[in-house]
Amino acid sequence: MNKAENRIHRSEIGERNAATYLTADERAANGRSLRDVVPRTSQAGWTPTQDRGDPVKLLEASNAGRILQLVPIRFGRMSASPFAFYRGAAAIMAADLATTATSGILVQACGDAHLMNFGGFATPERNIIFDINDLDETLPAPFEWDLKRLAASIVIAGDHLALPKSDAARVVTDAVREYRERMHNYGWMRALDVWYDRIDLQKYEDRSGDPEIVAAARKRLAERIETERSKSVPDHLYPKFVSEEGERPRIKDEPPLIFHPSEELAPGLSSGYEEAIASYRESLAEHTRVLFDRFHFFDMAIKVVGVGSVGTMCGVGLFMAADDDPLFLQVKEARASVLEQFAGKSVYPNHGQRVIIGQRMMQSASDVFLGWTRGKNGRDFYVRQLRDMKMSAVIEDWDAGMLRQYGRMCAHALARAHARSGDAAMIAGYMGSGQTFDDAICEFATEYSSQNRTDYRAFIAAIREGRIEAKIEAD
Repeated sequence: MNKAENRIHRSEIGERNAATYLTADERAANGRSLRDVVPRTSQAGWTPTQDRGDPVKLLEASNAGRILQLVPIRFGRMSASPFAFYRGAAAIMAADLATTATSGILVQACGDAHLMNFGGFATPERNIIFDINDLDETLPAPFEWDLKRLAASIVIAGDHLALPKSDAARVVTDAVREYRERMHNYGWMRALDVWYDRIDLQKYEDRSGDPEIVAAARKRLAERIETERSKSVPDHLYPKFVSEEGERPRIKDEPPLIFHPSEELAPGLSSGYEEAIASYRESLAEHTRVLFDRFHFFDMAIKVVGVGSVGTMCGVGLFMAADDDPLFLQVKEARASVLEQFAGKSVYPNHGQRVIIGQRMMQSASDVFLGWTRGKNGRDFYVRQLRDMKMSAVIEDWDAGMLRQYGRMCAHALARAHARSGDAAMIAGYMGSGQTFDDAICEFATEYSSQNRTDYRAFIAAIREGRIEAKIEAD
């Protein structure tokens, strides 16, 4: 299907899923019939179009509306490696994916499903689950777009770790197979069982993996979970971020990464962001408002986070219920999804709402403080707890076995997220039970990793020639 045919609305997902009743076998048959229109082999390979945009210009265009003095930090972080560049180049790949073949089967897509946007976090019941943990770009879109971005990130990570290309190819093929086989399982599961399914890190098992690697991964996870549990808010975050000098607790300035904004940069400062906080409160469930009302606003500061988000209005708010009872809320600007130009505009009036609704649809459990608001400057924001036992992968010392294990976990999480909003049986029917689809996505991922390296070199050349500025942070 071409770019125009990819344009869809969120409401269409529900409408299609709620259409005439069909059994799972019938929906799978409909998925198989799509192969006549879009053969699975058409998913293979990557060839840039003749009118492909200049990647550096696309990145510069994505800086519109960002805090200009922070843009060099964004580019500095992206310059670290082709893998770091890929993390910040979602807009480039979105434009590329829109030119590729798709089955037309829609899901609530992550929009930026690379390896580092998966990880562990705490549920409201304080269990640690593994899931997609960054959904800033979420929007209804073809399921292949997320899978191809994940697959390409695995190959690029393999290059980053200096793995043999044959090892990287096996790892990515195995991840795609995991996605396909999990989707087959979800396609014939009961709807409520799919919705309730979650990946519990403390109980996670992968019987198809190497027992030694699985055991090593479980040991690492246990150590990380114990570390994160020990980082309780009062004992860890509060002294790290807050100074008690003066009459009121205040977030410590650590420019350029943490700083207090001016009224011009963040309108509402003089009133304590009263209107924005009230609007955020209204987005919460009524029972959560009772809890939130125990806390009182004390301070807000800009906090630079991530790679792709650098330069957007991201901050941390300090709320207190008592002297030793703080709540830290992360406030992130929500801009239009990078998929919007190619998949259609969001049906929600606030991009923060788009992110939160997408998050609730894709994640098996969500933070109780998830909500959204709009600032006086017209910027949209979403809100969540800061670092609620959040764990991200640190891949620097991984071998092929660890990358394989983690890639399979990400593929499992992506399949589960897609099955919640999309037609799992239809997706399974299209992919089939053989290796044809796996090989096609692997070929795409391998060739797109070369495109990413070419774009990275053009990006580094632009920095060296002084066309764009990059600031390298001290370790």
